[in-house]
Amino acid sequence: MGKILLYYKYVQIDEPEAVVKWQRRLCENLGLTGRIIIAKEGINGTVGGTDEATKAYQAAMDQHPLFSHIDFKTAVGDQTYFPRMRIVIKNEIVNLGIDPEKVTVKDGGIHLTPEQTHNLLNNQPEDLVILDTRNNYESRIGTFRGSITPDIENFRDLPDYIDQNLEQFKDKKVLMHCTGGVRCERATAYLAQKGVAKEIYQIEGGIHRYIEKYPDGHFRGSNYVFDGRVAHKVNDDILSMCDICNCTPSDYYTNCINTLCNKQFLVCPDCKTAFKEACTQTCYDLVAAGKVARRKKTLRVQEDNKINEACNPTECSVKE
Repeated sequence: MGKILLYYKYVQIDEPEAVVKWQRRLCENLGLTGRIIIAKEGINGTVGGTDEATKAYQAAMDQHPLFSHIDFKTAVGDQTYFPRMRIVIKNEIVNLGIDPEKVTVKDGGIHLTPEQTHNLLNNQPEDLVILDTRNNYESRIGTFRGSITPDIENFRDLPDYIDQNLEQFKDKKVLMHCTGGVRCERATAYLAQKGVAKEIYQIEGGIHRYIEKYPDGHFRGSNYVFDGRVAHKVNDDILSMCDICNCTPSDYYTNCINTLCNKQFLVCPDCKTAFKEACTQTCYDLVAAGKVARRKKTLRVQEDNKINEACNPTECSVKE
């Protein structure tokens, strides 16, 4: 077993195409897989490989004049946690949907270390607001106690949410959080431009660094990740219910076996078995009748025996 590296750096890249070619050559030589986004505003990547390969990748990045001193977060994993290596050029390294020159990281919030964050949450001032900047399917399975979790499906929807709810941030101290920190860099800058909050904070290294230090701290549940793990179980709290029976706690995400549906949903063991990983009876019937293609199995690192206790069928009302 090797490592997964999660990293980003906001830095001016004048020739993104040249960086893409270098990254592609470097990753191919090292046998790495994952996703890397490159823009003129910086780089954002998640890659997996052997211990030796990821170590060599970090060394190569540190030697590059643009990418030294990156805070690489690590998790257990390897190249099999991703289907391929994908390196692309985009306008933003995370899609806030706003010109990077209009909302820049230089206007971002105050960085708090995990220790400072924990102390703040242990001694919460009355005017503190905690805001989860991630998508609803991420915050659904894990977030900080007392956090506002906007019902957004994409990060680019966050500015509209902020605009429509400025009053709840007025004269408040706002702690914003995301998986590794990259989204909060510009999200805090966007809120800062509104001029309503008293102070704005973000966690240095994001949720990832906080739960490394405080796995049984103020973050409860599982941390959604964009690799073969899907969800990293942080503690024993389970915040959501199975989407099929709606009566059993579940933090286990899967995708519907109907390729035309492919919906990501939470499922308990009984419903997973009963519907054979279809999200509804309709999708199950379509696949069983051969009317639609069955989704190919993909690597799922989280073992089935780690998901929650099966519900009592007599207490469940299965819904489509």
